[in-house]
Amino acid sequence: MSKTMKQLTMEFGVTRQAIMRKMDDNFRSKYVSKIHSNGVSRLTISDDGYKLLKQHFLSSNRVVSNENVSYSNHVTHDSTTDTAMELLEKQLAEKDKQIEKLQQSLSEAHKLLDQQQQLSLNEKLLNTPQKTSEDASKDDTDVLEPTGDHYKGEENKTPKKGLFGWLRR
Repeated sequence: MSKTMKQLTMEFGVTRQAIMRKMDDNFRSKYVSKIHSNGVSRLTISDDGYKLLKQHFLSSNRVVSNENVSYSNHVTHDSTTDTAMELLEKQLAEKDKQIEKLQQSLSEAHKLLDQQQQLSLNEKLLNTPQKTSEDASKDDTDVLEPTGDHYKGEENKTPKKGLFGWLRR
């Protein structure tokens, strides 16, 4: 009785690709046939081909079998590993100290910057002239009246020169 690829993969416990790799052109011409049913084509392997594949995969699975393998989580350390671990722990402790120092200096820099900004704001507020109520009442000048010595009663307009100066006349 012939078997499909799916049946072979389940029985041998290998992937379809592993089975396909073992089938060369000679094997395919002798033992493999293609069956079409319900619009799906399937590869079927004859009994003789099945026996050859079974012989190959079961013999190779015995060699790689994990039945007699014991696993242990016990890790052995030698003196070299211990000294390397000690060295790494010392380096890690030193790095922690350096990080702490950097964080402290960064915190101090932030405090100094905040103080500088407050001082600058205070100086700015002290140097700005404050308007009193008297100053506000004196500020009722009419903008149409000329103020200062620079007003001569007539305007001196100079014609602007440029590419479109003739339009402004």
